Amino acid sequence: MILHLYIARRFLRALFIVVAVFVGILMPIDIAEHLGRVGPDNGLGAVFQLSLLNLPGALYAWLPLFVMIATLFMFLGLARTSELVVVRAAGRSALRSAASPVAVAFLLGVAALAVLNPIVAATTRQYDLTFARMRGLEERTLSVSDEGLWLRQGTPDSQTVIHADATNSDGTHLFGATFFGFDANGLLTQRITAREALLEDGAWDLTGVTLWPIAGAANPQAAAERFERLVLPSTLTAEQIRDSFGAPETVPIYELPGFIAQLNAAGFAAVQHRIWLQMQLSNPLMLSAMVLIGAGFTMRHTRFGKTGIMVLGAVLLGFGVFFIRDFAEVLGETGQLPATLVAWAPPVAAILLAVGLLLHTEDG
Repeated sequence: MILHLYIARRFLRALFIVVAVFVGILMPIDIAEHLGRVGPDNGLGAVFQLSLLNLPGALYAWLPLFVMIATLFMFLGLARTSELVVVRAAGRSALRSAASPVAVAFLLGVAALAVLNPIVAATTRQYDLTFARMRGLEERTLSVSDEGLWLRQGTPDSQTVIHADATNSDGTHLFGATFFGFDANGLLTQRITAREALLEDGAWDLTGVTLWPIAGAANPQAAAERFERLVLPSTLTAEQIRDSFGAPETVPIYELPGFIAQLNAAGFAAVQHRIWLQMQLSNPLMLSAMVLIGAGFTMRHTRFGKTGIMVLGAVLLGFGVFFIRDFAEVLGETGQLPATLVAWAPPVAAILLAVGLLLHTEDG
């Protein structure tokens, strides 16, 4: 137990050093990048705020690679000081020696999921709002709630808020839609209800329409008009609607299942959000896989030589698993692979491969 605790402390110290070095390198680069994107007019303090808001998301995304690099750093240090030789001479196998960092990595993944994930969701959401405000961009055009789907479109002279009871998978075909028109002063000018609304190039094609003129009408109900079909100009596109969902990482892990249920109830497939949820749940396993990959290449004495080649092999394999996981995520978002396979297959395969490598090199 004492040996396990010692190796676990060495692993945590190595991970802290790796993260600190990454932050020290990333922050100046990120500040310079944001300074070019938002311009110097907003001030250095605002740019620094953007970089701080962006930092938790970057740390969370790269955590598996940090864990692998920390594993390499730790086991190479133990090999240089011949501590691994002493551990093996005491009868500890490679798998038993790697058990404590694997357990620490798994618990770290659970803690990151429970604590860091909600923090990342909040900072990412605030980052998007702050960045849009600095650039003068329009904020999200879409919102989903228990009451249905809400959209917003408009120009500097007028705005239209759209509510729909349900929609198709990409938000371009609305059912039970209501359009609220506002002028530049924010006063309601008209209300339109439609049985269906189909988004085409530059316009909504409405069917089963009732229009109530609010501005200048003494009795809007008496002035209401009915049309079988009506074309309403629109500044929205299908791409804007799709992008306005926001990234799944802006939703805390605790709220994500309910948010997915709301999307499904509104008619959206929510494939991206389901895949993101499964990938977050599999993250502790991914961190454990990265530890085993690093251990499989570095749990050997430095006198055997080829240390640089072994480290390069570990880094390439780690990045390979990382790339395959991202590639599988893309396939899943296009509907070619199920979410469970996308999220769980890469870390399980990496663990089996790393354990096989450790067993192959095991001589005791």
